[in-house]
Amino acid sequence: MPALALAVLGRGLVDPSEPVLRIDDDAVARGLGVFETLRVYGGRPFRLREHLDRLAGSAARVGLEAPPLIELERLAQLALGEAASPDCVLRFTWTPGAPGGDPAAFALVAPIPDWIEPARERGQRLVSLFQPRRSAPWLLPGTKSTSYAVNMAAEAEAKRRGADDAVFVDADGIVLEGPVTNIWWRRGSTLRTPSLELGILAGETRAALVELAAACGYGIEEGAFPLADLAGADEAFTSSSVREVMPVAALDGAAFDRGPAAAALQAALRRLATL
Repeated sequence: MPALALAVLGRGLVDPSEPVLRIDDDAVARGLGVFETLRVYGGRPFRLREHLDRLAGSAARVGLEAPPLIELERLAQLALGEAASPDCVLRFTWTPGAPGGDPAAFALVAPIPDWIEPARERGQRLVSLFQPRRSAPWLLPGTKSTSYAVNMAAEAEAKRRGADDAVFVDADGIVLEGPVTNIWWRRGSTLRTPSLELGILAGETRAALVELAAACGYGIEEGAFPLADLAGADEAFTSSSVREVMPVAALDGAAFDRGPAAAALQAALRRLATL
């Protein structure tokens, strides 16, 4: 889908069709950049400060200068005002810039993908794919880097196998996360989700669901769980900023029943985001 608006550090509003990155920026040449994507409800970015803080953490882990968070907030306001779309997607990108030059940053506003609500209605089919656990610091645990080729390849492989998306499992069979999502499953009244200590992304929607679960009648258990535990769950779902809570309809070809937790948490998330 075409971008709705673009604001660039040092330039302000820019036509989204104009180039904003130099070819010798290491974000282009080597994938050395970081980003954040979040959902906007009624013109208000959800958990904006938390996303910007996570952007700064990602920048520190890959060795970039600290991003100017106040300036990024200003860019977001410019882009959202120009887009004039109350419900949309906001993406920040922070790069090292061209050699000898200043870092580059921009805020991009785009429509919410139109496939999300139909997918939520039917549930998504997942396949499990191997990925090493990102526990060592040099593997950049919990980092949103623009080096996203492996994640996109995982989504493509899932579709090649007749599924919608993937869930990563390490060499010990421990469930990690999806290419762009956190994974959850329910056993009775307990929700299980992989621990952040496994090197997975600390999703902001994941954090919101941890806060909302008790009011919805569910306890939370975080840990290192084998794939068999997920496969035997009463229901499963994923979470992400743009997709929100997405029910899982099948894993590796085995169907899941539609359960109450995903719907309850999706409704609670929407209420929180639109307060």
